Amino acid sequence: MELTEKKISEEKIFDGVVLHVRRDTIELPNGNISTREYIKHNGAVCVIPVTNEGEIILERQYRYPIGRVVTEIPAGKLEIGEDPLEAAKRELYEETGYIPGKMEYIGDYIGSPALLEERVTMYLATELTKGEAHLDDDEFLEVFTMPLEEAYQMVMSNEFADAKTQLCILKAYILLNK
Repeated sequence: MELTEKKISEEKIFDGVVLHVRRDTIELPNGNISTREYIKHNGAVCVIPVTNEGEIILERQYRYPIGRVVTEIPAGKLEIGEDPLEAAKRELYEETGYIPGKMEYIGDYIGSPALLEERVTMYLATELTKGEAHLDDDEFLEVFTMPLEEAYQMVMSNEFADAKTQLCILKAYILLNK
């Protein structure tokens, strides 16, 4: 069965710094015409850093769109053309001060494929060396550690709101407990 939709035209609704809203006219697999509204995004990276002691490095920060402080793993947006691995190392260092000895790609996360083009490339960082964080002028974070086992239990009891953080904790827990 053919499922692919074909773009006929694209209309730019909004071009922001991070988000770009589009409305496309498309042809459906059955030949009918429809529209798709979606958000283009350069992509992002996230890192679940695990210390030699089995603790993960987390951060709390206020997230304006949902109006509350959220606990997350280090993450950030990709610059146009930026290598995801290098971006992940950069974000980990800038936000936490940690430098990884080893980085392992653990997958891509697409949070809302019906309306958001953003792809988040996920990494597991180990063999960490502690340094000093270098936050951007508009970043305000509280960095802390937690045993991976405890974080896993918190995911299972719905105590983390952020989906990429939940997914990376589960993946790290399984990968490191094989």
